[in-house]
Amino acid sequence: MRLARSVCFAICLASAAFLLPLHTSADDISEHARALHFSSIVLDTHDDTTQRFLSNSFDIGKRNADGHIDIPRMREGGMNAIFFSIWIDGKIMGPAAVEKALDQIDLVRENIQKYPNDMVLARTADEVRQAHAQGKIAALMGVEGGHMIGNDIHVLRIFADLGVRYMTLTHFYNDEWADSSTAKPEHNGLTDFGKEVVREMNRQGVLVDISHVSDKTFYDALAVSQAPLIASHSSCRALCDHVRDMSDDMIKALAAKGGVIQINYEKSFIDQAYKDASDKARGNVTAMFDALAKECNKDDSCLSKKMNDEEKKLTAEGKLPHVSWERVVDHIDHAVKLVGADHVGLGSDFDGATMPEGLEDASKLPKITEALLRKGYSDEDIRKILGGNTLRIMEQAERVSRAMQAQQ
Repeated sequence: MRLARSVCFAICLASAAFLLPLHTSADDISEHARALHFSSIVLDTHDDTTQRFLSNSFDIGKRNADGHIDIPRMREGGMNAIFFSIWIDGKIMGPAAVEKALDQIDLVRENIQKYPNDMVLARTADEVRQAHAQGKIAALMGVEGGHMIGNDIHVLRIFADLGVRYMTLTHFYNDEWADSSTAKPEHNGLTDFGKEVVREMNRQGVLVDISHVSDKTFYDALAVSQAPLIASHSSCRALCDHVRDMSDDMIKALAAKGGVIQINYEKSFIDQAYKDASDKARGNVTAMFDALAKECNKDDSCLSKKMNDEEKKLTAEGKLPHVSWERVVDHIDHAVKLVGADHVGLGSDFDGATMPEGLEDASKLPKITEALLRKGYSDEDIRKILGGNTLRIMEQAERVSRAMQAQQ
């Protein structure tokens, strides 16, 4: 097993004014939108780029012809804070799951260390702001699936010590203590141990992420958690009836406790016609995932490529409709109208999903700022959506953690 090593970055306060890109590939961006976007903290709460680190051919420091994320395209699109997802197949549990998760945590930290002039590991909202002031990309980590703690709460503490700042309670399958949105219920939401996991996440300052969980698990976690929750990469069920999206009632309940829904860009989560056609062509999301996982023979790094290749093939055959990037803006707007601009953020699912046309990679992100301005959003509200809301909820989780640890 690769042992996760400590990575230390010196903060150089005397250097590095914020770096503005010379150009952006996003078309038709006003000077107002450009200035607003590139002066904001643009924080994406879910990127599966970690899987690409498993391949020796991928270099995050160079512009790549495929995929969605690398440092040049992040710079070009103004993305200056990113949660790298730690993900393994949800059917792997126990010590093997823990080992694989630690391997990926180590890979993220290695890649940050490889490019210290561009990226810095961030654990707190203040550290994200410090990175931004230095012109660096704040790199954070989220564990995508509670199965990776190996049913051992001590592992959760280890993850927190290594820099993990959120954990998604499940992935596509149920784990030992929580039900997933895409599996047959086994636990009626959270088990007693699952509720203890949520309390320990609060204690460690690890955000509780309810993307992927069943509706009952969501409400159980909401009732137990002392800190607000996030949906790190989910969209709105009212616009696209997908179990991975959140109903209006769920979004309202999330916001009432101070939480944030970070909108996912995946085509089947944002467009009903595409979702229906995709289900018809290749089965529901779990069936599709199972088939591709089998084809990849447990090679995690090939799953995203297989998904994109199949999507392109089906689209070329006319079996899948085209989906515009503007559907992402529709979901942002729906959530804002429902609960206000304080409770919406961005969780693209880059490098782990099929992107809509016009939002093919991180370089296109200024389009979102331009679109929100055209809808009449204020600069302040746009800054919140781009990243400010996620920083606020991180600060709230940090306060809860300090209070709980002071009581021990």
